[in-house]
Amino acid sequence: MIKSMTGYGIASFDSGNIKYTVEIKSLNSKFLELSLRLPKIFSEKEFQLRNDCSKQIERGKVNLSINVEQASSSVKAAGIDTVLLKHYYAQLKAVSNDLNEPANNLLQLALGLPEVVKYNEETVSEEEWKVVENTFKQAMDAFQQFRSDEGNTLEQDIKYRIGIILQNLTLIEIEEPKRVPVIRERLNQFLSEAAGREAIDQNRLEQELIYYIDKLDITEEKIRLKAHCDYFIETLKNADANGKKLGFISQEIGREINTLGSKANDAGIQKLVVGMKEELEKIKEQLLNVL
Repeated sequence: MIKSMTGYGIASFDSGNIKYTVEIKSLNSKFLELSLRLPKIFSEKEFQLRNDCSKQIERGKVNLSINVEQASSSVKAAGIDTVLLKHYYAQLKAVSNDLNEPANNLLQLALGLPEVVKYNEETVSEEEWKVVENTFKQAMDAFQQFRSDEGNTLEQDIKYRIGIILQNLTLIEIEEPKRVPVIRERLNQFLSEAAGREAIDQNRLEQELIYYIDKLDITEEKIRLKAHCDYFIETLKNADANGKKLGFISQEIGREINTLGSKANDAGIQKLVVGMKEELEKIKEQLLNVL
């Protein structure tokens, strides 16, 4: 069963005092393009989150965000190293006096010097992280379910279009035997008009007809096209089905369809081949979004 690269999952945990929300979104991409938007307190967990996403998501342009909302927001005051502040201030004042410069805004300058103002760094406890990690897993489960549901929709559509290609192949097999008499009559008429019927060597004409019709024979192409379509459907059912593998098979299907068209020499068959090509292009577009 295939999965779509398009996915969405969200989960939240609200304790009353604090609410954690994890959201995962993805679009199709040839590789894994992972973008994380995390609060600063979770920065040390970024590597773990990236590792988990790489294992479970595989491919896609993915955005992961974690949002923290506190019921009563409180600003944590910064601490001031008063000893260091006085030391800086005294030095600045001494230099100002030596240079005979006005001692304006010395306090403000001293406050901006290194290590004077110290902010209390927020950290996340193991208990808090377990809550966030569990919320992340719930969001990931929802995300994977979304991908599976979308993949099922894609699978049904692709099967339907492969079915149309096979239906057209059956119609081609009905139309194909009608070509030989038409080709024979066309050549006879052309030669009669060009050289006269009496001048035609019937034995040579039969030999040329056999050679010409052999060149237009599409038996092998029909067999290979049927085999490729069957293999495509079989691969769709496998657990290891993926967009790249299905893309390779669709290329082989395309080659056989193109050869059928080049050998057709019949308006009815050409029309059926054009219909096959249209369906195959739609399949290829869908495969771009298959994981």
